[in-house]
Amino acid sequence: MGILLTVAYDGTDYCGWQIQKNGLAVQEVLERAAAAVFAPGFTLLGASRTDAGVHALGQRAHMTGASTTIPLDKLPFVLNNALPADVRVVEAISVSDDFHPIADAVSKIYTYSIYNSRFRNPLLRRHAAFVPLPLDVDLMAQAATHFIGQHDFAAFCASGSTVKSTVRRLFDVKVDRAVCSGLGQTIEITLRGDGFLYNMVRIIAGTLVDVGCSKLHPDDIPRIIASCDRTRAGKTMPPEGLTLVEIFYEQV
Repeated sequence: MGILLTVAYDGTDYCGWQIQKNGLAVQEVLERAAAAVFAPGFTLLGASRTDAGVHALGQRAHMTGASTTIPLDKLPFVLNNALPADVRVVEAISVSDDFHPIADAVSKIYTYSIYNSRFRNPLLRRHAAFVPLPLDVDLMAQAATHFIGQHDFAAFCASGSTVKSTVRRLFDVKVDRAVCSGLGQTIEITLRGDGFLYNMVRIIAGTLVDVGCSKLHPDDIPRIIASCDRTRAGKTMPPEGLTLVEIFYEQV
């Protein structure tokens, strides 16, 4: 039996989930913690390769070849004692030998957070993108509905991707005011889909920002999608606003 971990982390100080040569990765610190608990020979595979600076509440990591006498309900506490404060294991469950954290995923939820104000909020600088221009949230919400459904999202995929197909299905896309105050407003873009392309959420967020400041009209979205032209979509928003919220499986 394998072990499926649910992992939350603040990605600000990491080069991403996957181990790389150019910096410290979340996977690396988790493997170090696991090495203090499990016998050598285990492997750890993440379900989503979050980029540098991107956060997670519900990343999944599948452990195979792991042997321990620690009960699964106690395992997160043991691992967290060996982890830095910005990474936490929040659940550990058993899964079948043939489980695959990437291939078996049926949907994912991401959120993109924007702090919309004349001035930056120092408390949100690590977890929301700053946009000083006034944004029309109602127009952004109207534009968001055009992304729902199965489309070729090539216009919303950054260069460098090696996927065979850029077709994805989005089940829901919402834009909400999370917090409103005299200092500014926090805007939450929530997307649930069967999969996401490289930087897809951040480019969709950038396109919705263009709608919110009247550079684009909501009715422009279908034409941008149909064009499959990256230059017609908005800019790639910065990583700090992006959070992987949850990954769903049929049998988990």
